Amino acid sequence: MPLSAPAARKKIHTRNIELNGFHREDGLWDIEAHMTDIKSYDIENRWRQGIKAGEPIHEMWVRLTVDDQFVIRDAEAATDNSPFEMCPAITDAYRQLIGIRIGPGWRRAINEKVKGRNGCTHITELLQPLATVSFQTLMGNIQKNASENKDHDKNVKPFVLNSCHAWAEDSEVVKMHLPDYYKPGEEDEN
Repeated sequence: MPLSAPAARKKIHTRNIELNGFHREDGLWDIEAHMTDIKSYDIENRWRQGIKAGEPIHEMWVRLTVDDQFVIRDAEAATDNSPFEMCPAITDAYRQLIGIRIGPGWRRAINEKVKGRNGCTHITELLQPLATVSFQTLMGNIQKNASENKDHDKNVKPFVLNSCHAWAEDSEVVKMHLPDYYKPGEEDEN
């Protein structure tokens, strides 16, 4: 169901973010983001001699290459369009993410390495959805490995458990797909 009909309005700004996950021939995974910001009006800009309506004011790319344990093996960022000449100069800072594991502590690690003056606001904002897409990309591989390893440790909870309403430990989804971790809620016990 879409949103309700809006009031009369005029579009001013569009941000498009495309996120993709790829399995590489060498066994690693590339998780990529491409972001553009586009205005519906011309913008004065000294460095670019103005930015016309419909041209990206921001256009950034990020690629994280991760292994099966979500450890970043390579990181690359690029800025194709920006409002200031100096913006592309910070993209190499994202190489500092190499060696960090996507998972618990991810946001803290980002903040320590590339937040604020140590990075680009727009590129750094892409890192959170890149983490989510990395899990979505590797999920099939994780499930395959878990089903092949019948002796998995039942004390290690799956990372999706209690990550949202559907994966709550008392939900029908967990009851069906992760029965070993299902805990009935109050309404189920009555």
